[in-house]
Amino acid sequence: MREDESDGALVRRVLEGDTEAFSGLVARHGERGLRFAAAMLGDAADAEEALQDAFVRAYRSLSACHEPDRFGAWFLRILVNRCRTRGAVRRRSAKLFVHDEAAVERAAARPAGDPDWREEIDRALAQLDALQREAFLLKHVEGLEYDEMARLTGARIPALKMRVKRACDHLQALLREGDDARVH
Repeated sequence: MREDESDGALVRRVLEGDTEAFSGLVARHGERGLRFAAAMLGDAADAEEALQDAFVRAYRSLSACHEPDRFGAWFLRILVNRCRTRGAVRRRSAKLFVHDEAAVERAAARPAGDPDWREEIDRALAQLDALQREAFLLKHVEGLEYDEMARLTGARIPALKMRVKRACDHLQALLREGDDARVH
């Protein structure tokens, strides 16, 4: 893959039979996808499984990507759905939330900062309702606009705005409680 080769060009090459070109899409979108899945699911193994499943599904249904130059957005929609499914499977099997700090930091590729504060933020995120956490991550971690979030999730923009607002309010309250507990 050439660095300047667009997603659209890579998609067209794959559809024309150059299966190796898909590795370029994986290389380009894998890190962001893993970061999102790790934040959404809170578990490195679940995140990697969701990401792999999303790439397999994307490869198998690549002909359904009607806007090849927007492969990233199309792929993120698949990944959001895989994370939702993975989370539902985990809830059904009554698996407890497991947090792998080192794996999430590696996946997120962001500085650890104060480890206690990082842990507090992750703990607060884990306490959010799944839809609020998803909306918060898409808006404030992935930096998406509400119209793009609506296309990815199938939710209406007013609902997404409310989820983000409630997530922010809930996070602030949780983090304030954590701060108060550390002071006393």
